[in-house]
Formats: sequence, structure tokens, C-alpha cells
Amino acid sequence: MARELTVSDSVVVNVDALSLYELISDPTRMGDWSPENLGATLRGDRESAFLGMEFDGHNKRGRAQWTTRCTVTAADAGKLFEFRVHKIGLATPRISAAIATWRYRFQPVPGGTRVTETWIDDRRGWPDFAADIFDKLPPAERRSPTFSAATSARRC
Repeated sequence: MARELTVSDSVVVNVDALSLYELISDPTRMGDWSPENLGATLRGDRESAFLGMEFDGHNKRGRAQWTTRCTVTAADAGKLFEFRVHKIGLATPRISAAIATWRYRFQPVPGGTRVTETWIDDRRGWPDFAADIFDKLPPAERRSPTFSAATSARRC
């Protein structure tokens, strides 16, 4: 069976698009709702997400732990947030490799905002067996990042 190269899901949340965008576009908060990400360290100061912003994501799946370098590729407040994962290592990202792109679209709808999360597997050049080694590690309990972010937004 071929691996999925794109996975996407949406949820409608009773919160305005800008509030959701502000939560989801803050990499330091990702660990609050991701089953795999433990949070992130920003590379440089910032007040809000911007095109070209870099951060290191700290991740864990099963017993495996690693750090990735990410660069924001779209930052349109209240509309679109996207970042590309392009470097990986244990404590420090040292190996350059196309890994994944994460995209979040925010669309006002009656009753709130439709948030669509899309994950794109950028490991297209990787042989399936190499991607499968990592993909078969047992994940933590799956939670919907957008649902959890929306819950956080309601508390703000």
C-alpha cells in the first residue's frame, strides 16, 4: 500500500479567525495540542508569525525523540499559516532534508471559523521503506490540533 502524501481535515469552531490564527501560528504553543510535538524554540525574537520565521520543533513518538528546523512559508493573519519542516536531528537539527509542510487555512463561516489543517509529506524522494521505518513508530494518543487550539481560544 502506497503511503499517503497529503492528509487534510477541517473543523468549525465558534471563535473568530484571527484569534485561532494567533494561537495556531505560535510555534511555542504547538505542544499544547499536538500528540507528537512537545513545543518549539523560536530562532530570534518575534511578536507574531512572519514569512521566513524559523523555529526548532521538539518532538517525541514512542521512545524516539528528535528536533526539526522549520521555516514559515505563509503568514497571512486570520487566513493562512504554513511552515515547512526541512532539517532534522536528535537535539539539534543537522541533516537537511525535505520532510513535511503543515498548512492551516482559516475561513469565516456562519457560527465561527472553519479551520483546515493539511499535512503534506515532502519526503517524496525518500524510498518507502525509509519513510515507513519512522511512520511505524507508535504515535501518542491522537488529538485534533485544531480542536485543541479552538478549546484554548475559548479560554482566552
